[in-house]
Amino acid sequence: MRENWKSMVITAILAALASGAATWATATWVMQERQPPNLHSVVHEQLDLSAEQDRQLDVIEARFAAQRPALEAEVRAANRELAAAIAASNGDTPQVQAAVDHFHVAMGDLQKATIAHVFEMRSVLTPGQAEVFDEAVVEALRHDAG
Repeated sequence: MRENWKSMVITAILAALASGAATWATATWVMQERQPPNLHSVVHEQLDLSAEQDRQLDVIEARFAAQRPALEAEVRAANRELAAAIAASNGDTPQVQAAVDHFHVAMGDLQKATIAHVFEMRSVLTPGQAEVFDEAVVEALRHDAG
């Protein structure tokens, strides 16, 4: 009887491990399949850029890469401010509302800068390249929207 019990426990453990591994593998595969191509890879791998376009895009990307950390830091600071205001309040206080407003402004600034960057990149492309680029941008936005 004891041997049967051990066998059942070992079988249950192995089945649980196999099930967990299969679930993880499937979820990983599904998430990879659902990801739209990265905009950087679309631009540099699918658009057949000229040397001049590549140079112009490098300048644009470097400029945005220098600007973006400060914008993201402001979003994080606004988020911390909101967390502190909520922790210190007993409800929807003027401090909480001010922190919410700060967060919205910071997020808006980041989004506006990102959109300006996308359109600046697009301005370097030919009409055919811009069509592929636009499709990738729209797909990325749709994917992020869920």
